[in-house]
Amino acid sequence: MKQIAQRPRDGRVAVIEAPLPEVRPGFILVANRASLISAGTERSKVELAEKSLFQKARARPDLVRKIVDRARADGVSAALGAARERLDALASLGYSSAGIVLRLGVGVDGLAPGDHVACAGGGYAAHAEVVAVPRNLVARIPAGVSFESAAYATVGAIALHGVRRAEVQVGERVGVIGLGLVGQLAVRLLTAAGCAAIGIDLDADAIALAERDGVLALDRSHAGLEETVLAATGGLGLDAVLVCAAAPSSDPVELAARLARDRGRLVIVGDVRVEASRSVMYEKELELRLSRSYGPGRYDRDYEERGRDLPPGYVRWTEQRNLEAFLELTAAGKICPSELTTHRFPVEQAEKAYAALRDETEGHRAFGILLVYKYDHEQVPTNAAAHARQSHRRARGPSGALRVGLIGAGSFARGTLLPMLNDPGVKLEAVATQGGLSAADVASRFGFERAAANADEILADDSIDAVFVATRHACHAELAAAGLRAGKAVLVEKPLALDLEQLEEVRQAAAEGGLLMVGFNRRFAPLAQRLRAELDGAAAVLLSRVNAGPLPDEHWLHDPEEGGGRLLGEGCHFVDLLCYLAGSEPCSVHAIAVPEPRRPLECSDGIAATIQFGSGAVATFAYTGFGDPRFPKERLEVFGGGLAAALDDFRRLELYRAGRRRVVKGRRDKGHRAEIACFLAAARGEAEPPTLESYLVATRATLALAESLRTGMPVELR
Repeated sequence: MKQIAQRPRDGRVAVIEAPLPEVRPGFILVANRASLISAGTERSKVELAEKSLFQKARARPDLVRKIVDRARADGVSAALGAARERLDALASLGYSSAGIVLRLGVGVDGLAPGDHVACAGGGYAAHAEVVAVPRNLVARIPAGVSFESAAYATVGAIALHGVRRAEVQVGERVGVIGLGLVGQLAVRLLTAAGCAAIGIDLDADAIALAERDGVLALDRSHAGLEETVLAATGGLGLDAVLVCAAAPSSDPVELAARLARDRGRLVIVGDVRVEASRSVMYEKELELRLSRSYGPGRYDRDYEERGRDLPPGYVRWTEQRNLEAFLELTAAGKICPSELTTHRFPVEQAEKAYAALRDETEGHRAFGILLVYKYDHEQVPTNAAAHARQSHRRARGPSGALRVGLIGAGSFARGTLLPMLNDPGVKLEAVATQGGLSAADVASRFGFERAAANADEILADDSIDAVFVATRHACHAELAAAGLRAGKAVLVEKPLALDLEQLEEVRQAAAEGGLLMVGFNRRFAPLAQRLRAELDGAAAVLLSRVNAGPLPDEHWLHDPEEGGGRLLGEGCHFVDLLCYLAGSEPCSVHAIAVPEPRRPLECSDGIAATIQFGSGAVATFAYTGFGDPRFPKERLEVFGGGLAAALDDFRRLELYRAGRRRVVKGRRDKGHRAEIACFLAAARGEAEPPTLESYLVATRATLALAESLRTGMPVELR
């Protein structure tokens, strides 16, 4: 399928051939018939991408701070690599589209293939021939509404939510500052609601477009603007003002405050600096409100991705119900989005469409720019047919060549894993991701033969010898087991499993034969291996401290279903390393955690644990996301057999024995390269991998720690 994408490094927009996106539970596959380029939001995105690196840094100091923090925690090389990867990775564009339902994911009701729907959401309702969209970001199109009009629904919902935030009443006089696409829709919605709308803008085209719909529209630069508004409101001032402008200054908000009546309402819809004179705000006792996108549910993963609706008795107008309301107003003829359309292009001419977004040489401003699609939705292959086509697709390569497939291509895979797969005996065959664009991008940049439609296609391809699984955590066990049963050598990133049932599924699949390794790379780190050799099997006291740094509350790793929390998702690394150094299986574990609001105890960012091993060794493990990331991240201390040692961030090892001190230094090496080399050699039959039992033991111990957190009691493992 065709999809429009942008390279953040230079801002170039291109039409990419990409696989169809995967249909997940709760999602809907839609063949777009039209999508809307948002003249405000997308113009800003394109302009930022076209800036030089220095200009990007000035425009986004928040991202620069993240790079600096990454450099302090993981080194300059890792930080620069992550920054380069972010700039080089293709990004999807678009967030408002309409089309025909192709397939329904598990758990979706109320729709059927062939239904006409409007779609919303950045990363979902993209400019692409086919999109996968969560159920709560889809609204059925009423009879009589065209796909092109329905493609405005998301932007219309943004305007509608702004109107709702203003709590306007019939007969009120409401100002709209900024008559771009959202502002134009806002004045029309206000008129439909029985309000007298007054639009304000600097652009003559925007003013004329609003006037054609019967709106009083005024020039912001006019010297008598405030007097004109005052006269139009009978000397009272505006009951409410919607600020829909995009501006780097606070002028729109200051103007809104001056135009509002006593105890009026100001609603910030656009991207502006929110500052105003305190004296004006105070003397009028103005109320300042912000309007967040297109309604309640926005940025809530439970609502948007999992389909957990908000009851209308408590939340009458969610983002989905705002989409539906806008479409119903369109069907009733109260709103006519098509009158805002200034340009229309087939998707193949996307570059011309984005050029029109910025080209004002003809003297006319672009408002509604539509992309139209002619994808043959009746020819979409079923999953089974697609898999059958790919099975036995290629004969095996020459003796010694290892054909590799990659499932999942997130930041870790792109920034760490793939750059290390430069073995001349490796053939990168296929890559699959949930979104087809990322698979096409990775295939092109890293030299894969093709972008696969989904994971099943890779597993069904008999020519692929080895599979790397680098998806989010919830899929690891299922994909690892499926890969083993398909006869592949499998390297699955940590964690291996999020519960005992998943772990048992993997164990049973591995018992049937096949190579399985887990991404516990720290046991391969040169300094960790040196430390184990120095300890030489002696019973020891091991102390591990990890200052992992904070993650946003909404980060997927905090989700117990998708990420498992930081103990299962990341702590397993360190449990495995402690098992490796102890050279023995844990027999008892106990953990306590700092409780955090709205999060299960096992998903806490602050954990302290003890592990007792069968050899007599004991370990303490402290993991925290509460500290400053500038503080060193990882420290491991070992005491046993006359040895005292400290390993700092895998680049400095201090050894004390018999009154002598030795220091081993080197570049930070957490063992990724050695781990991958071991896996490739084992897959070729040239080396012995770590035992499967060692991975099962570390995973069981980590799951036992999570159980201990829930029960508050020690957990015996034997």
